[in-house]
Amino acid sequence: MKTGSAACIAASFGLAIGVQAKPDKANDLYLENCASCHGSSFEGGLGGNLADGIWKHGDTDAGIARVISHGLPDLSMPAFEKTLSGEQIRSLVVFLREKEKTTRTQASPPPQPKEGGVVKSSAHDYRIETVAGGGLKTPWSLAFLPDGSRLITERSGPLRLMDSDGKLLPEPIAGTPQVLELGQGGMLDVAASPDFANDGWIYLAFADPLDGEGEKKRGMLKIVRGRIRDHTWTDEEVIFQAAPDFYTTAGHHFGTRMIFDGGYLYFIVGERGGMLQAQDITRPNGKIYRVFPDGRIPEDNPFTGDKNAIPGIWSYGHRNPQGMTIDPRDHAIYATEHGPRGGDEFNRIRKGANYGWPVICYGMNYDGSPLNGGLTEKEGMEQPLLHWTPSIAACGLACYTGDKFPNWKYDFFAGGLRGELHRIRVQDGKVVADEVLFSGLGRIRDVRTGPDGFLYIVLNQPDRIVRLVPAE
Repeated sequence: MKTGSAACIAASFGLAIGVQAKPDKANDLYLENCASCHGSSFEGGLGGNLADGIWKHGDTDAGIARVISHGLPDLSMPAFEKTLSGEQIRSLVVFLREKEKTTRTQASPPPQPKEGGVVKSSAHDYRIETVAGGGLKTPWSLAFLPDGSRLITERSGPLRLMDSDGKLLPEPIAGTPQVLELGQGGMLDVAASPDFANDGWIYLAFADPLDGEGEKKRGMLKIVRGRIRDHTWTDEEVIFQAAPDFYTTAGHHFGTRMIFDGGYLYFIVGERGGMLQAQDITRPNGKIYRVFPDGRIPEDNPFTGDKNAIPGIWSYGHRNPQGMTIDPRDHAIYATEHGPRGGDEFNRIRKGANYGWPVICYGMNYDGSPLNGGLTEKEGMEQPLLHWTPSIAACGLACYTGDKFPNWKYDFFAGGLRGELHRIRVQDGKVVADEVLFSGLGRIRDVRTGPDGFLYIVLNQPDRIVRLVPAE
């Protein structure tokens, strides 16, 4: 909190003392405990503006929480540690971060590119080119094939083909699996085998319907592979399928992404709304998996020695990651993950590691109430390399490996359903840059480095595919 006066102390304690504050929406907490000094609309006052991003007594989340908790007696800032719980203070920090982001965006909005116009960024100037501007319905993922053609998934189920001349064929691939299009479910990721030129395998990740009708139909993420002959899906094999008991009517948190590296296939299964199941290695929810491309389990997976664990698990404690990529320099795996209200994460994925959900999180519940005690760290649980509050609705992640943007080489590009594309640079295991390259083009669903060296972006609302090309 910022500085205030004796009147601020009296007013604040008048609101906070006498009745123990109860877990409530973050906005209500602010109005009850902060607004008298800082303004009901963050306009400032005796205590100053809390949404301008100027933090005189520590700009980290921990620093802000410390000031709220212990106060600043010499500057007339009261302590709230006896009237607010730790989780309520955490909710206030998230709430203030949201308001701070709004203020900064209004003052200095990210670039909102127009077709053909030059966009300036810190490392490269670029232009936006449309690759597919029509004929798609909620495209979700993009995969490049060796002959220059591209496969595109649509969430409603079809798998589409764009030929090597850049023409989107009107008829979808025939015979692909039936999908559950409910909530966030549908046909999701597509990936080509690293040895596609010889084996022809295409991998699909989708919401698999089990039984029931409409919203009562149960679903769970499923991974299959098959081949395409004469524009028809054939030779299907199941790579991953959970037992029927794990299917649920929930329409959210399916995950997913698929990547290949070192002879293995890695893929994500979201926690499907079963929050604590993400911590249970006997259940498939909220996990990243490593298998051989045919679905067999590597003997050196971290939990193969536990007869009760699912042997394909590589890491656990995940909520709903929808971005995953490999840094080819050291074969490290990185993923982006949806938090709840705040707390989206950029993580390095390690063998056998626990990523904490829902025990620790940098966000709060969607209604502004505290989440699980407000803990952001705990021994034995991984910390994100970077977290975003407010959420960017993280979706799609690429490590740039092309040669068209040399100053971006091996930077990470994280998309978000709220429309922002972030360029992230990691050095010595730490994030040293997080630049918003643009916003306002639509909901970013997927990000890929193309074989031509350009950066491809799959967008919804409006549905299209664009690419970033050098301004020169």
